[in-house]
Amino acid sequence: MTVMRPKHAPMTQFPVQNNCLHVGGISLVRLTQRVGKTPFYAYDRQLITERVHLLRHCLPEEIHLHYAMKANPMPAVVQHLAGLVDGMDVASVGEMKVALDTGIPPDRISFAGPGKNEHELACAIAAGIVISMESERELERITTLAEQMGICPTVAVRVNPDFELKSSGMKMGGEAKQFGIDVERVPAMLTRISKLGLDLEGLHIFCGSQNLKAGAIQDAHDKTLQLGLQLVQVSPIPIRTLNMGGGFGVPYFPGEKPLDLVAVGKNLQRLFSEIKPDLPGIRFVIELGRYIVAEAGIYVCRVLDKKLSKGRVFLVTDGGLHHHLAASGNFGQVIRKNYPVIVGNKVESSETEVASVVGPLCTPLDLLADQMELSKADIGDLIVVFQSGAYGLTASPTAFLSHPEPLEVLV
Repeated sequence: MTVMRPKHAPMTQFPVQNNCLHVGGISLVRLTQRVGKTPFYAYDRQLITERVHLLRHCLPEEIHLHYAMKANPMPAVVQHLAGLVDGMDVASVGEMKVALDTGIPPDRISFAGPGKNEHELACAIAAGIVISMESERELERITTLAEQMGICPTVAVRVNPDFELKSSGMKMGGEAKQFGIDVERVPAMLTRISKLGLDLEGLHIFCGSQNLKAGAIQDAHDKTLQLGLQLVQVSPIPIRTLNMGGGFGVPYFPGEKPLDLVAVGKNLQRLFSEIKPDLPGIRFVIELGRYIVAEAGIYVCRVLDKKLSKGRVFLVTDGGLHHHLAASGNFGQVIRKNYPVIVGNKVESSETEVASVVGPLCTPLDLLADQMELSKADIGDLIVVFQSGAYGLTASPTAFLSHPEPLEVLV
C-alpha cells in the first residue's frame, strides 16, 4: 500500500539548471565552494528586492514600509534593505546599531519590545530613535533618563488591542499579553505624555504574525484603523504615525498556500479612502520581517553519512537544530511538520527515496526532515532547507554542544 504524503507549495523562487539549484545566479555547488564549508545560510538579494517591489505594487502608495530586523539582522541584509524600505524596527541595542550604520534617519527607526533596560533606553534616547513604549513604568523610566541626559525623547505608545489577528501563527494582542498597554489605559497614558512634554510620534498596534489568510488580515486592518481613529480623537497631542504592525505570512508546510497580497492591498485602499479624511496628515506604517526575507533564504548542509535502521533511511548531515531550530520543529510548532527540503545538487533526479534528514547532535530532536520523499542522496550531497531567510540562525541555540556556527552570505 502506497502512503500518500502531502506536498509543499512549489518552491519556484530559485532556478534549477543542470539538476542543480541556483542562488543569486550561482550554482549551489559553486556557491558552496565559494563559501568554503558547510553548513551555511545563503540569501538572494534579488529575491529580497523583488519582494519589496511586489509590496510597493500591491499596497497603497500611502503605506510606509518598515523592515522588522528581528526576522534577519545580518548586517549585509539590513544594509541592502536600507535602500529599499522607509524605516526599520529593532528589538535591541545590537539591532539598533546595525540599523543606524545603514544611514537610515533615526526618526525612521523604532525600538519595540518589553523589558528594555536602562542602558538600552539611554542609547535609544541619545540616538533619537522612536521608542515604542510597552508600559506606564517604561514611560516614567524614559522621562527620568531624558531629564538626566538633557534630551527630549521621541516615543510611541504600543497598544495591546482588544482584538486579535485570527488564524495567526503567533498572537500578539487581544488578550493578557506582555506586549503593549491595554487599550483602555492608553488615553490616560497619552494625557501623561502630553503633560511631560515628550515628543509623541504615534501609535503602534500589532495583534499577530505569520498569517496566510487575507480575510483575517483584512479584518485586523479594519479594526486597527478604527481603533487608531478613536485614539487620535481622544489624544491631547497630535499623532503623526500609525504603525499597523505586519502579520503577513509565508507558506512553510504541506497544504499551505501563499497569502493573497493583492486582496490585502485592495482592502487597505478601500479603508484609506473611507478613513483618511478623519486622519489628515497621518503616516501609515506596515512593518514586515518574515514576509520580506523568509523566502529569499536557504540553509545548506552536507550529507556526512547514510544509514539504514529497521528499514528507514537516515541522511546524517553536518547541520541541524543548533543552526535552524525552526526547521527542526522546536520553534513554536505543536505538531511537527516538515519545511520544504530538497537535495540541492540533485533537484530533478528521477531516482527518489523516502528518507529522514538528521543532524550531528546527540538528541532525537535534531531532525530537519522526517520521512520525506527526496532525490536519492549520497555522502557529500547538499541538503537545502527552503524558507530559511527569517528566524533561522539568530533564532537557534548555536552554543548547544559547541559546534561551530554556520556562515551567512548575501549573493
